Amino acid sequence: MTIVGGGAAGTLTAIHLIRAAARRETALTVVLIDPADRCGRGVAFGATEDQHLLNVPASGMSALPEEPGHFVAWRARNSFDTSGGPTAFVPRRQFGLYLEDLLAEAERAADGLVVVQHRRTRAVGVRRQASSVAVTTSEGDEIVADAVVVATGLPEAGAAWAPPALADSPFFVPDPWAPGAVDTIRRDRVGPADVLLVGTGLTAVDLVLSLTGKGSRPDRSVLAVSRKGRLPRVHLAEPKLAAIPDVAGWGSDLDTLQEDVRRYVEAVAAAGGDWRPAVDGIRFRVATLWERLGEDDRARFLTGPAGEWNWLRHRMAPSSAVVLRELRAVERLTVEQGEVVGAEPLTGGGLRVRLSGGTEREVGWVVNCTGPQADIRLLGNAFLDGLLRPRASGALASVASAGLGLRTEHGRLIDEAGSTEAPIWTLGSLRRGELWESTAVPEIRTQAVGLASAILDEVAPLPRRLEDGRLVSGHHPIARPRDPLGMPLSTTAEAAAAYNAGLERILRLQDGGEDLIREATLADPGFALAHAALAMLGYEAGAHTDVRVSLDAAIEAVGRRGDSRETSFVGTVANRIDGSRALGSSSLMAHIATYPRDVLAVSAAVPTIAFSGVTDVQREAWDLVDGLAPSYGDHWWYISLLAFVRQDQGKFEEAGLLAESALSCEPSSGHAVHAQTHVMYETGQHEEGRVWLDHWVAESGRSASHRAHFSWHAALHELALGDTEAVRRRYYSQLAPPTVTGVRGLVDAASLIWRWRIAVADWDRATGGLGLPPAFEGEGAPPPIEAVLAGVDENLILAPQTPFIAVHAAIALAAQGEVPLLERLRVHCARADDRTTRTVVVPICDAFIAVTEQRWSDAATLFGELLPALVKVGGSAAQREVIEETLLFCLVQSGRADEAISVLGGRLDRRPSPLDLRRRNAFGRLAAGR
Repeated sequence: MTIVGGGAAGTLTAIHLIRAAARRETALTVVLIDPADRCGRGVAFGATEDQHLLNVPASGMSALPEEPGHFVAWRARNSFDTSGGPTAFVPRRQFGLYLEDLLAEAERAADGLVVVQHRRTRAVGVRRQASSVAVTTSEGDEIVADAVVVATGLPEAGAAWAPPALADSPFFVPDPWAPGAVDTIRRDRVGPADVLLVGTGLTAVDLVLSLTGKGSRPDRSVLAVSRKGRLPRVHLAEPKLAAIPDVAGWGSDLDTLQEDVRRYVEAVAAAGGDWRPAVDGIRFRVATLWERLGEDDRARFLTGPAGEWNWLRHRMAPSSAVVLRELRAVERLTVEQGEVVGAEPLTGGGLRVRLSGGTEREVGWVVNCTGPQADIRLLGNAFLDGLLRPRASGALASVASAGLGLRTEHGRLIDEAGSTEAPIWTLGSLRRGELWESTAVPEIRTQAVGLASAILDEVAPLPRRLEDGRLVSGHHPIARPRDPLGMPLSTTAEAAAAYNAGLERILRLQDGGEDLIREATLADPGFALAHAALAMLGYEAGAHTDVRVSLDAAIEAVGRRGDSRETSFVGTVANRIDGSRALGSSSLMAHIATYPRDVLAVSAAVPTIAFSGVTDVQREAWDLVDGLAPSYGDHWWYISLLAFVRQDQGKFEEAGLLAESALSCEPSSGHAVHAQTHVMYETGQHEEGRVWLDHWVAESGRSASHRAHFSWHAALHELALGDTEAVRRRYYSQLAPPTVTGVRGLVDAASLIWRWRIAVADWDRATGGLGLPPAFEGEGAPPPIEAVLAGVDENLILAPQTPFIAVHAAIALAAQGEVPLLERLRVHCARADDRTTRTVVVPICDAFIAVTEQRWSDAATLFGELLPALVKVGGSAAQREVIEETLLFCLVQSGRADEAISVLGGRLDRRPSPLDLRRRNAFGRLAAGR
């Protein structure tokens, strides 16, 4: 395995190849060809000066998608300054050190299974052999490999704009990143002090900082010119979450797309107060939009709108902006619109430069900051030229979009004949022609992960199982189709395609997954796994299917055709449906222990927005998800699930980073959005959370299942802000029946009405006995609960099957004031097999009966005693909080003001909340009156 290029792209590829090979227990030799002394540097991260900063916060620079805080943690372990926290913009050189360290760590962890060789030379040629590729070095050696990755990084700087007299001058620096280039300028004390920078982008920002900082001439000023005459925009000091659009309805020509982008950026800025989240969100959709454009539109974009996009997209660190602003204030930095039209040497060194506006400037040096050469055919790179060189059998590669990069199929080079037979891949900047956005670490990291799997599947595929159960070589031509996680499927290719599409929709929490799986059973009536999946989805998640018919079909089909995994899954589903809760849970856990990558089984086992799970003990659920890490690694669905676990553990910063990492790979991941929503609520980001969540539901989440639950979350933010009119509008538009019925009506709509009533609508009446001034004067009553309960099956309320549903049934019945029905629910729970239902839910029923009978002190005492055990019923902290809210209301009603103040204080210690602050302040005025 040979990687040409040892910068960030090549090193990230090597890291992920090593990690993937170690997980598969596949022996591998990785040869990195790069003349640099150390890996991980390249142009971007070979900077040695601390003022040259990353233009992405440290939290966005992890090399490992499944550990988004990895770079931040590495910096802390290595005693770098961490005062700015995860959102700090840190020196670029640190990231180069990080990649080098991580590469060495990955090799050590492989424990001899993988060997890394760094050949300090240049690759200058390439030729295809029968089943391999030979790379020629500048010394004339050939390195033969089963696969080659072209990771040459950003192209060299382009200086075709320079007039001949300037281009030939020793005082012109065509490449500011060439070794020693900046040092030469800094040492110069003879010629004119001033320096002209041509280009005003991020390269110019770095050069200004270098040439005016420590060790520079005190009399030096810098003039920066460009066609637009403007510096890069600035990152927010506190980054906001990306607002990712749904671009399905956007245009397919440049003019229409420009209008769509403009309208979208304006809408996001109007809703959230800033344009940056919109631009950051569009970044995740750029490849999709770029693919829609024809070659003429792409060429037109490159000569016009590309500059505007880059100006918005590539921003500088806030601290750099402060320094540049100060330099401009004292006239050591001037930024102007213009172009260089001529130059002549000065007798004492330096240049007299003529600018397009007619002005002349005498400068010691002119530095090219215009960025890389766009067309790779003009670089003069021997290795790339070798890939593109005409041959008898055709060139090994072909260019994309005016030479911006190479054509590929998911990173594998497409040759002149349109074939991907040659085992050659590429990533990063060489994919700009087909992706446009392909130079930042987050994109390169994702590509490196994908290449690692693709290459190993090609050169060392795992064994595969045939339909008759035989284990064969991974290259066997008739091996069975596989699901998205690589599990074999005993069905036809057509049925597998429908099943996989449905499974992916379920993983994303999107509607229509069961319909696609039903299509799979129609395409292949003998597809046991699809029948079993339908039965499980109907039983576990309320999908519209005949559970008994689907289960019987699965049992019959698996007896005729099914491997051990499929047989186990069908048996597990049968135990879940026909057996006791304990048997169903133990059977599912045993199946997962044997087949951890059976993603549908894992989905059913973990308590989430979609499934109740197999355990009521948080720790067990956490351990289950953490234990799956070796099986899933960097898969976006697993990262989404891990994000939800981390927020459940109160690790909100890590949870947020995990959710962002998952969404960068799959913007429609409902699990990641759910986790991020909880993070925002629990950390008191109510206004930002409401805006961001509303945006996601309207855009990428338009096809999301459980939309009512996301609306409930947004309503909680509004309630915490004290904006009950917004809650009312949301309820009637998104949560009221018939839009929301069944379990979502019980869990989301009914609980919201109860919380609304006791937190706001009835609060002033309750506090009146304490002599408190009104906190919510003029507030109207919440919507009636009766309409919600009319859309919920009676058995769900009076004979719930889980402790979580039983608690919400008690809440709804209390809101209705139905003591007899609460008593019926209590009897059902007292007879339940489940211990949590008997020991926790029964006292909760007693407490709500006391509430309904207005025995406030009794209810408060019961709720207070139950709070520590409440976690056993399942659900999230935000869902269980309704019990604490009810406790608070009961304390107020019973005159126990000091205890109520303590509860409010504890809530405010956990997170900011305008609603809680408003209520506590009312108590403060009472205390002052005493």
